[in-house]
Amino acid sequence: MNAGNPPLIASPATDHWGDRLSRFNGFMRRQPTWVLFLPLMAAVGLVGWMDFQTGWELSLFIFYAIPILFAVWWSGTSAGVATALICGLTWWLANEPTHPYKTQLGYFWAMLSRLFYFFMVVVAVVAARRRQDTDAARIKMLEEHHQLEQDIVAVSDFEQQRIGQDLHDGLCQMLAAIGCATRILADDLKARGLPEAEDAHLIEENIQRTVLEARNLARGIFPVHVDRDGLATALADLARFTSRMTGVAIEFHESVDVGINDPAIAMNLYRIAQEAVSNAVRHGQASRIEISLAKDDDFLVLSIQDNGRGFVTRIENGAKGMGLRVMRYRARCVSGELQLSNPPGKGVLVSCKMPLSQCNKEHASRN
Repeated sequence: MNAGNPPLIASPATDHWGDRLSRFNGFMRRQPTWVLFLPLMAAVGLVGWMDFQTGWELSLFIFYAIPILFAVWWSGTSAGVATALICGLTWWLANEPTHPYKTQLGYFWAMLSRLFYFFMVVVAVVAARRRQDTDAARIKMLEEHHQLEQDIVAVSDFEQQRIGQDLHDGLCQMLAAIGCATRILADDLKARGLPEAEDAHLIEENIQRTVLEARNLARGIFPVHVDRDGLATALADLARFTSRMTGVAIEFHESVDVGINDPAIAMNLYRIAQEAVSNAVRHGQASRIEISLAKDDDFLVLSIQDNGRGFVTRIENGAKGMGLRVMRYRARCVSGELQLSNPPGKGVLVSCKMPLSQCNKEHASRN
């Protein structure tokens, strides 16, 4: 959900008929001009015959605009102008026996005024068609841009997941094996009474610490497991790991128990929190950060509050760059809204508010 431009929501029936009309217009525009002229000329002839039957007292000249409209809409300006001229000639023939003008010059001038009306119809429909074509091209460009954004974020997340899994399944396992071998070596050296056993024990302890750091790194890259409680666990790990690495007091509070069925939603929320915490530590120089998940009516609210130097300072330091744009995009991906506020003396509050109904949606498979 974009705060500045809320999406238009159409009913399924509206979308159904809109798609049918769009397909029909596309089909008609692909037809040869002579094929379209057959029904259009039949419509002009029908209006002319009705105009002839009603006589001058009940003129039907405004109905000539109907075939002109479809001629322009389906075939373009040239077809519209040709149809307008034919309509003018048809009007002349239909009303010539009953017109009240005493001279042919007066009647000719009346026909010119009708032709002017017909040409104005052509101009108006051309403008409307160009506007629709421009809007359609703009919508298509926006859809392609949105799809490109989704693909970029999806590729980024996929690569992060792959690296995290490789770290956990590959590097961590190899380091653990080396640690076991080092422990066996240390025990063997100790059994022989050799002083090198102490050095081997120190190497084994360093390897174990390295394994732990590698696992924490892998968990940070691919944090949210595919289960309903993965987000809360990942946010708690984020707070604990970042606090240990940076020395900043970071706490996580969960006041609502909400399971998220779609792991993509959980991943986007986690990345928002991760970016907000990173900005608070790097740019805000915060000493305390609070991450919270709460329920507000029918919405799930993720909040990150710090006591740093404020948002203005972060803008000066370049925090309003790719990170903030990606956070806003991730919020839109979960049908949410990202808000940033700068309470006086309280650092920055970053919150993402999304409908609870999104949490209950089942994960859709993605190609």
